[in-house]
Amino acid sequence: MNGTKKRIALLGATGSIGTSTLRVLRAMPEAFELVLISAGGGNIPKLAAIAAEFKVPHAVTAAETCLPQLRSQVPAGTTAYAGEGALCDLLSTLDLDLVVSAIVGNAAILPVVAAIGAGCDIALASKEVLVAAGYPVMKLAAEKKVRILPVDSEHSALFQCLEGHSPDNVKKLILTASGGPFRGKSSAEIAGVAWADAMKHPTWSMGPKVTLDSATLMNKALEMVEAHHLFQMSEDRIDVQVHPQSIIHSIVEWRDGNQTALLSVPDMCFPIQYALTLPDRIDTGLKRLDLAQAGCLTFERVDERVFPSLAFARTAMREQGTLAAVMNAANDVAGERFRQGDIALPGIWTIIEKTMSAHQNGKDPTLDEIFAADNWARAYAAAL
Repeated sequence: MNGTKKRIALLGATGSIGTSTLRVLRAMPEAFELVLISAGGGNIPKLAAIAAEFKVPHAVTAAETCLPQLRSQVPAGTTAYAGEGALCDLLSTLDLDLVVSAIVGNAAILPVVAAIGAGCDIALASKEVLVAAGYPVMKLAAEKKVRILPVDSEHSALFQCLEGHSPDNVKKLILTASGGPFRGKSSAEIAGVAWADAMKHPTWSMGPKVTLDSATLMNKALEMVEAHHLFQMSEDRIDVQVHPQSIIHSIVEWRDGNQTALLSVPDMCFPIQYALTLPDRIDTGLKRLDLAQAGCLTFERVDERVFPSLAFARTAMREQGTLAAVMNAANDVAGERFRQGDIALPGIWTIIEKTMSAHQNGKDPTLDEIFAADNWARAYAAAL
């Protein structure tokens, strides 16, 4: 990397992706300057501590009611702000080189759009930005000549495998899945699981929402839609295979029958670091993969009779329009109802399927139409 520090904004700084991003920044203090951080209203002390450690000039809480607390805790030299409008204004006006978006949910969409509008590259970990709003977001990114750099381990793997190759040479993109805590279970066995069971992920340490999505394989449904937008691939060229060891993060199958895969130990710092440093590859002391020690790497097909999530994604990609936003919203509502004990885990899939079936899909949607579809889906799913 050259001697100029990259000016970074980190959205969702207190979550699991934000925490991993900070690990990467600590390893290369000479390469990056953290200019802007944001978080939800739930962890003001941690946000203020980040501002103090990295001497961040701008800190934003999503909750207006938390602004006095944030102002009282940030160090001198840090200005505190609150609300989505303030965050979008900062992203539109600050001189930034890269925005790392790790905000969970649809709250990431407008800040990412603001940053793209300002011509800033995006390191994207917020699935909903492309799942719900992929068509207008990717169109705007193309107009502004902005790069969307994937931070999810699966999409980063595909991105790295595809570099320098024509998409026309791709036969299939294969996303790998750990299988989650219910891998190998039957429909009858899954029917009685509790929230605590769904939180026992065998490989990754993530937030509760992503962990539940991994348990239902809805995370793979969302990732399929992301890959559809990131790499401009139709639904018949995107597949999922279960790989319990989480060593191979994704695979590209080429037209000639060869396959290319990316391997590493399961650590989110790898894809984050690549997005921050590309085209360079920097040794920051991350744990190296020892294949002899890893031993056997295994693969299985997804049992879609037990886990119907992937079929929802294929339908959303085939129909395009607002249907993926509806799928995402219904999944959010159904997941929360499971968390509250209102429904059994398979009820999540039932709610998603019924909500998608009832939706009047809108093609080539605007952001306003996507938000309207999202609101409709949440109300419909909550009433089922």
